[in-house]
Order: sequence, then structure tokens, then C-alpha cells
Amino acid sequence: MFFGWLKKYMPRGIYARAALILMLPILFLQLLVSVVFIQRHFEGVTRLMTSAVNIELRFLIDTANAESDLDAARAAIALLDAPLEIRTELPADDVIRADIKPLVDLTGATVIEIMREGVDEVLAISLERRSRVVVWAQTRHGPLKMDLRRRRVSASNPHQLIVIMVVLGGLMTAIAYIFLRNQLRPIKRMAKAATDYGKGRITPFTPTGAVEVRAAGMAFLDMRNRLERQTQSRTMMLSGVSHDLRTPLTRMRLGLSMMDQKEAEPLLHDVDDMERLLDAFLDFARTDAGDKLEPTAPSDIVNAVLEDAKRMDQPVTLGAIEGPDDPVSLRPFAIRRALDNLVGNALRYGNKAEVGVSVTERAIRFWVEDDGPGIPPERYEEALSPFVRLDPARNQDKGSGVGLGLSIVADIARTHGGLLRLGVSEKLGGLKAEVVLAR
Repeated sequence: MFFGWLKKYMPRGIYARAALILMLPILFLQLLVSVVFIQRHFEGVTRLMTSAVNIELRFLIDTANAESDLDAARAAIALLDAPLEIRTELPADDVIRADIKPLVDLTGATVIEIMREGVDEVLAISLERRSRVVVWAQTRHGPLKMDLRRRRVSASNPHQLIVIMVVLGGLMTAIAYIFLRNQLRPIKRMAKAATDYGKGRITPFTPTGAVEVRAAGMAFLDMRNRLERQTQSRTMMLSGVSHDLRTPLTRMRLGLSMMDQKEAEPLLHDVDDMERLLDAFLDFARTDAGDKLEPTAPSDIVNAVLEDAKRMDQPVTLGAIEGPDDPVSLRPFAIRRALDNLVGNALRYGNKAEVGVSVTERAIRFWVEDDGPGIPPERYEEALSPFVRLDPARNQDKGSGVGLGLSIVADIARTHGGLLRLGVSEKLGGLKAEVVLAR
């Protein structure tokens, strides 16, 4: 329970947490040293010094009381002749009613306490002036005022220790934070490189810092290189498969062209399906490495999709273009291919489609809506899996496929650090597919 509450208020950034880990021990140590040293050392020294001064104060009081009651002048002269560095005034007419102690006086309370314990005749004590101590005591000739230096009853300038501790502590904390920041900087650079790679960007990264941080950076680079090699190997393999399969398909098509058209028509249809399925497989498995990131206005991609649909006489309309239309780093051909797939699915299972885009500070959202039967919400995750055809949910009489359309779109969204989100179209009543890309 306590740790859960503490975790709620802990800083989330690595710099803030590192600073907290660095500063807490220093603050705790300073507080501990201050309390122990000041409360024990300074207080002990003050008690001893004040007790020594009490002897002199009692001597002055006894000197004043030694004279007769009617000879106050002789008592004052006797006090002046006393060999002590204490100013005296008898009788004093400026007696205060209560003790005066500044709020920030570290040893003032101890001085007053020890003086009152050691001298019963004390009337009041004033520590208003930092360099002086004024004591009023009752004598047979009236109030006696005794003024002495403060350094005689307590150690001088005890606050200097705290000032030195705070200044040196702050200086050493700043130096330690600079060194700590240099150690944390490679971690942030590696995190940025990993984030960019998740969005399909190859950011130059060189491992630096401590041995452990360098090892983590090298592991990240090895992982990224292995993924790149795997992707390239897959692309080269599929390119070879494509070439090997298209050659016999072309021979089959040539052979069928020499047969009777009526007899060859079903076989030609099968060859067309095989080529379409082959294109679907290659479209799903190929990489978009050739499609580089470039500044592109999101509305240009949407307008290009609408122009293609208009040229093909397809019922596709513009929904909305929301937010700023400034160029952002995108793979325009990949995004356009994703929207083409979504539009194709929408028109295959519905009668019309609508395309739109919304741009915010954190994300770009493309969407395609249709008026088809849609997909049950509990099967959204299943619909995004490769080679899955939701026969009960979608009308299969209007087209055939291998269940890769939404998977291709989801893969393109992931290369941009985004996702494909499915929902219900409130406007058209069918499926609403949203490609959300992180900026």
C-alpha cells in the first residue's frame, strides 16, 4: 500500500529519478550532521561557556549586595572596579519584561536556560543584539544591568557550518549531476534510435558511455542489423519465387491462348486467380525500404486516392481533412497503398466509401468508412491476422482473396510506429478502418 502510494508521486523521467537518487542521500546526510553537530557539539560548548560566565555574574551580584542598602553609589563604583570584561549599570531603569531571543538564534535558548539555572537573581535576558548579551539581575540596590560579549557564552557564528555544508553540497551535487547526465545521455540516444526504428527510420547510433551501456547499445545494433538482413533475405527469396512462378504461369497462359476460347476460359480464370493471389502474397511480404521517408502533406495522399477512384469511376467521396496540413515525414507510397487496400475492401463489401484524414500534434489519422455489413467487434483482432477470411461477417460473393488486405495495412501502420484500428462507422453504418500514425 505504501509503495503503491509512493510510486504514484515518484518522477517518471530518468533525469528526475537520477537527481532524486543523488540528492536524497546528500540532504539526509546534511540534516543528520546538522542536528547531531549543532544539537550536541554547539549545545554542549554553549552550556560550558555559559556556566563559566555565570560565576562572573554571581560575583558581580554579590559585589553589589556587599555594600550597605543606603550606599548604592559605592556599590556602582565597586562594580566598575571589578576586574571583569562586563559593562554594568546600577541601578538600571530599562529592565525588559520578558526575555528576547531572535527566531534564528541556534544557541540562544540554551544560553537563557543555563543563565536562569545558574543565577537565581536574573530578571530578564536580551539577545536582541547578535554580538552582545544583556542580563538584568535583582540586587539590594535595584536592578543590575550586565552587558557582555556574546562570544563569551556561545561559539561564534555556528550558522557558518550550515552555510558551508549547503554551498558545498549544492556544488558537489551539480558536479555529480553533470557526470550523471553524461552517463544517461547514451541511454536516451539509444531509446530514440529504437523508437525511430519502430517507426521505420534508421537513425545513426554509436554506442558510448559506460561498459554496460555500450554493451546494451551494441546489442541493439546487432538486433537491428539482424532484422534488416532477415527482411532483405525474405524480399530476395520472394522476388525469386515470384520470378519462378510467373514463368510457368506465362507459359500456361500462352498455351491456353492456342486452345478453343470457350474451353480455355475457366482455365484462364484460374490462371488470373493464381496471379492475383501471388501478387497478394508478395504485397504482404515485401518490404517498404525503397519507399523513403519524405515530407508529405497528408491531404495530398488522400486527394491522390480520390483521384484514382474518380478515374476508375468508383463511388469514393471525401469525408474531411482536419487539422494543419503541413508536410510531415511519411512513406507516401506505402500509406497510399494502405488506403487503396482499405478502399478496395470497402467497395468489395459495400456500395460506397468515404476517405478522410485528421492531423494533431501527436498523431495522423487516416480513415476509410463503408456502408457494408461490417465486422463484429469481438472479431476485430482476428480480422487483422494474416490469411484470415471472416466469411460470416463479410460478403464473399463480391470478391475473393486470401485474407491479407487488413494485414498489409496493419503492417504499413506498424512501420510508421502506428496501428490499424477497426470500428463502426456512425455515418455510413458499415466498417470504419483508421490508420493511426505517430508523429
